[in-house]
Amino acid sequence: MYLALEQSLGEAVRAHLRQRYDFEPAQWVVEQPPRPELGEFALPFCFELAKQQRRAPRQLAQEIAAELALPPGFARLEVAGAGYLNFYVDRLAAARSAFSVTEPAAARSQPGNPKVIVEHTNINPNKAAHIGHLRNAVLGDTWVRLLRGRGEHVEVQNLQDNTGVQVADVVAAFIHLAEPSTVEAAAARVEAALAGPGVRFDYLCWDQYAAISQRYADDEAALKTWRPDTLHAIEAGDNPVAALADRISTAIARAHLQTMQRLGIAYDLLPRESEILQLHLWDHAFRLLQERQAIRLETEGKNAGCWVMDRPGTETAEGEEDTKVIVRSNGTVTYVAKDIAYQLWKFGLLPLEFGYTPFYQYPNRHIAWRTALARDPAAPAFGRAGWVFNVIDTRQTYLQDVVVDGLRALGYAQQAEHSVHFSYEMVALSPACAAELGYAAAEGEKRVDVSGRKGTGVKADDLLDRLQARTHEEVAKRHPDMPAAAQRDAADAIAIGALRYFLLKFTRNTVIVFDFKEALNFEGETGPYVQYAAVRAQSILDKAGSAPDATFQQSWSHYLNEPDHWNLLWLAAGLEQAARNAVEAREPAMLAKYAFELARAFNTYYHHHPVLQEPDADKRAFLLAIVRLTQRRLAEALQLMGVRVPLAM
Repeated sequence: MYLALEQSLGEAVRAHLRQRYDFEPAQWVVEQPPRPELGEFALPFCFELAKQQRRAPRQLAQEIAAELALPPGFARLEVAGAGYLNFYVDRLAAARSAFSVTEPAAARSQPGNPKVIVEHTNINPNKAAHIGHLRNAVLGDTWVRLLRGRGEHVEVQNLQDNTGVQVADVVAAFIHLAEPSTVEAAAARVEAALAGPGVRFDYLCWDQYAAISQRYADDEAALKTWRPDTLHAIEAGDNPVAALADRISTAIARAHLQTMQRLGIAYDLLPRESEILQLHLWDHAFRLLQERQAIRLETEGKNAGCWVMDRPGTETAEGEEDTKVIVRSNGTVTYVAKDIAYQLWKFGLLPLEFGYTPFYQYPNRHIAWRTALARDPAAPAFGRAGWVFNVIDTRQTYLQDVVVDGLRALGYAQQAEHSVHFSYEMVALSPACAAELGYAAAEGEKRVDVSGRKGTGVKADDLLDRLQARTHEEVAKRHPDMPAAAQRDAADAIAIGALRYFLLKFTRNTVIVFDFKEALNFEGETGPYVQYAAVRAQSILDKAGSAPDATFQQSWSHYLNEPDHWNLLWLAAGLEQAARNAVEAREPAMLAKYAFELARAFNTYYHHHPVLQEPDADKRAFLLAIVRLTQRRLAEALQLMGVRVPLAM
């Protein structure tokens, strides 16, 4: 309803401006007046029109107000301030439309749109996921939900860097940090750990990664031999070290998917860097880069023998033109090189294709596929996107810029423009949280950075376990007669809601300092607060008996002139706008803020209007219709954030 009114208003006003003044605003802006009594939409274009017409903005606004034919759905317009035009919707028509809509506000199909690939999570398959990884996954998943909510065809990918340094380090740890130090013995140790009862393999690898990182810090000789030797063997493939790396990374990838499934996050495809190399996608990209002179062989200096990409217009910290190594002098391929090949494939710019094999099946029978050397005939078509969003933290900004520069250097200007680094800041630990986990914070330090190499951080599953245990205890206390399974389900919904909302409510450029007390607080601007409002609204509807008739009654029209009723109705009808604004600004936090404001408005409304105690039957029916609309919009907003509405709080 909201977007339809905004669209019809824009079409009517711009048509009038073209006909009357031969004028088209440079940028079409629709604002919301600061107070409800000033209307629902405010247009500021008269200030721009005044420059063309050389007349006062307010004079033009008065002229337009007298001449403009209002589109359907609007009652009147007024001139405000120095030249604003404020438009008032037809409240009767708006309420009738709002109460009659039953499908989700954000589900508007847009067939024919180009595919959008959203790549997110991308945890190195060498250890357990931690709290920082969860921010990536929750942001990415919510972005997917927002895009799909507006009718986009979205493919979700989760790149597996199974040939990189991090995996090589864990493989080296299994080989060299225990006796006997052979690949065969290391493979036996891995198999024993995978088969061992009660062994969390991703947790074991967490410790192995921290241990090898410490060994490298203390032993430069080990760093100079173990890491490059292992990395070479993995990249070469078809040898015992590569087989061991594949076994480890596959087990870790499965553990990651199980962790993310707890948060309601699923994937369509897990591309692996091993196939980028073994199926020669990188080789083709390398030849393409050479042929189009996007890279060159360095013959002198510290990068002698390396293939490098010059980045004109960019400088290093020393003031020299920036040059990025693509292939090292020893022949190994850098991370960004493989990422350039991968980005080319996403856009369908390589003549080569992956093989695919089923990897993970979700409870709803959706399958996450994984790249392979051979193609399963049942595999869907992947890649060939029109837009690509890479959800990666701000520390990777430089590398993401190099990938885009690579596309431009190859002549793919449009694809470069459609490559979006969906960046975000990191998650750190508060000193209290760090102390609880056994990590020492320096005196006066306000945060402790998460580091997989140092082993500092909140493991994702540990955090989820704590949240669920806390909420289960509270649900059991409040609802002792509820069946145990229902208690667990409600507790899970609340715990996941608390975590997802906590990670979403901060803007992407904000560093989150994680604290258990704050995350577990169910009051204020939290997921449970929004869930509570939705549960309360549903409880009111349930206690009212039969489902209230949401068909607008003519007798309800006079209630719409009361600010309490109209303001809540209009806010609830604004979900479409909130979702659109979040997409256009590429900021999911805007949706979280909207959900909280709607929940707070509803709780205040119910305090002033106890629906079930209303003696007048007609007004009670109207109030129930307001409650029904609000409950539906709260549930839809939460769903867009990947949060379920529990049966009880």
